Amino acid sequence: MQYRTLGRTGVQVSSLALGAMNFGKIGRTTQDEATAIVDAALEGGINLIDTADMYSDGESEEIVGKAIAGRRDDIVLATKAGMPMGGERNHQGGSRRWLVTELDNSLRRLGVDHVDLYQIHRWDPRTGDEETLSALTDLQRAGKIRYFGSSTFPAYRLVQAQWAARDHHLGRYVSEQPSYSVLQRGIETHVLPVTEEYGLGVLAWSPLASGWLSGAIRAGRAITTSRSTLMPQRFDTTIPSNRARLDAVEQLADVADEAGLTMIQLALGFVTAHPAVTGAIIGPRTLDHLHAQLAAADTVLSADVLDAIDAIVAPGVDLAAHEKHDTPPALLDPSLRRR
Repeated sequence: MQYRTLGRTGVQVSSLALGAMNFGKIGRTTQDEATAIVDAALEGGINLIDTADMYSDGESEEIVGKAIAGRRDDIVLATKAGMPMGGERNHQGGSRRWLVTELDNSLRRLGVDHVDLYQIHRWDPRTGDEETLSALTDLQRAGKIRYFGSSTFPAYRLVQAQWAARDHHLGRYVSEQPSYSVLQRGIETHVLPVTEEYGLGVLAWSPLASGWLSGAIRAGRAITTSRSTLMPQRFDTTIPSNRARLDAVEQLADVADEAGLTMIQLALGFVTAHPAVTGAIIGPRTLDHLHAQLAAADTVLSADVLDAIDAIVAPGVDLAAHEKHDTPPALLDPSLRRR
């Protein structure tokens, strides 16, 4: 396992982090199964566990809390808030009112008195940066969080937040958690240059592109992954963007074979090769998934392999641009771009 500094915090984190989104009803992973995954991940050198309040409506945090009981101090524990929790309109977003309340809920579910990294799950266009950053700064000073970061923010919002922290003398985001994979490289154009400029750590989610790069999806085979059951439209190969992904996967499989690598090693090695990336978040549902992903912990791709990947999916290109999670609201809601 490789270890890298998370931004400018001085905290050393593993280049592979354990994501807990599949713990609970989303991934149908029981407490015993999740605990076994956590045990094996820690034994394999992983020291960062990432979850969120909304994963399985809080169940993921509860499972993580029980799995790490008695060894909290050996783990860099990260969670997130901001996505809707239930139907009440104010149980979401980046307001002080919600963040103060929801952090206490997360701490209770996790069974801890603090988290190391508290992340705003999505940029909230209804809430000003000063409001969110001042609440996070106060929570940090209270000792309930050690650091705070963002997740899936557009590049310009990362810049605005850094300026707001400077202008109002508040704590700043120390990390960003974007979606990044061989098939979705758009952040190379805008987000990663910003994180490098401001010294933010980067924890990349979906490095296996929702299973497209796991080795389980190949031409001529029925797509039967867990994620394809949940989101069938993202795997319907009659859709042009999905066909493009499948074509790229076939070419990438040849590159992996020639390099003596599995698809997972190729995919994770690609993400962790970027100098702006601190670590890749893996989200195994089973021990077998975890072991296949841990096999990529020390993978270093050669320049020839990286060049071959660039020839298949060009730098800065998203093969499924419509699936981006950081699109400015005015591009999604016509009322925001019309008088």
